[in-house]
Amino acid sequence: MNLDFSDDQKQLKEQLRRFLADKCPPTTVRAVLEGPETHDRALYAGLAEMGVLGAAIPEEFGGLGLGRLELCVLAEELGRVLAPVPVSSSIYLVAEYLMAAGTEAQKKAWLPKLADGSAIGAEALVEKAGRLGPDGISARVSGGRLSGVKLPVTDGMAADVAVVAAKDDAGLSLYLVDLGAAGVEREALASVDPGRSQARICFDNAPAELLGRAGGGWELVEAVRDKAAVLLAFEQIGGADRALEMARDYALERIAFGRQIGSFQAIKHMLADMYVSATLARSNAYYAAWALSTDAAELPVAAATARVAATQAFQHCAKNNIQVHGGMGFTWAFDCHLFYRRSNQLALAIGSQTSWEDLLIERMRRQDQRAA
Repeated sequence: MNLDFSDDQKQLKEQLRRFLADKCPPTTVRAVLEGPETHDRALYAGLAEMGVLGAAIPEEFGGLGLGRLELCVLAEELGRVLAPVPVSSSIYLVAEYLMAAGTEAQKKAWLPKLADGSAIGAEALVEKAGRLGPDGISARVSGGRLSGVKLPVTDGMAADVAVVAAKDDAGLSLYLVDLGAAGVEREALASVDPGRSQARICFDNAPAELLGRAGGGWELVEAVRDKAAVLLAFEQIGGADRALEMARDYALERIAFGRQIGSFQAIKHMLADMYVSATLARSNAYYAAWALSTDAAELPVAAATARVAATQAFQHCAKNNIQVHGGMGFTWAFDCHLFYRRSNQLALAIGSQTSWEDLLIERMRRQDQRAA
């Protein structure tokens, strides 16, 4: 088993890193954070032009047809710069739903637009706090019309189309909804990371198109979210690594009592703990990437493990980065808070850390029972 990326994949990673160094400095992140835009449109268009958005989408639908390993290395680079773009919602989730269960007509209608960035997708499942499950969904579809409220919907203010979970006569199903259609109203929600918009979306008899098998919605949600968990884990380890680098660099340049603060034992221990958590998360993410790329039976457990480890690592590194910077680390002028904000936003994306920990325990128990 080879748990390293190929030379071509590493070259792709370096190309994107150079592009993002030029097009997505911290000032770009701050512009979205402080301004009225839902995302950086120029950056998103540039990513589409490079083929990042269509990396895993088949060529027949406007993508590059490369694969999900390539998407993993690209996700890490987006995470390093806290890219204020809706890639995770549109590509990790909605594009995956379409590729997994969409009809030929649905794929032709939306996948090329998602690949070239002319349309943005969002996943609209959640309706209330707590662990997501079929019992927590009350939105309903009758006669092809959807009614209900979803919140929060990540990138919901930027999206053109949404994958919505709703009850129907067959049980829980997924539906494609054009967010520009009649009967759809959106309201922006305040969040810890305005670099990723959150919305409250109300559906009032809005037209909805079945996605996949009627009554098979929850099975599809679990399958797609496992894939998204691996990709988000790479975003998180990208952010964790960059936060660690920021803390290390500051510890080497900051002088206190005539010495670099990095020479003090307390700072050394803090940096060492950050390194250990980031390295452990990377190890789990690499294993999950292997399971994802090979469609291995280990994917459900590997994805949950990667998700938990990466969430812990990013939050740990983002918090300790602020601590290493001391009092100045808490100020708006430093970039530390940008990583802290994104670490918290990603910690809640596609389910909280607690829900993924519970899911991991359940899956490991089932795995043990099958092996017994």
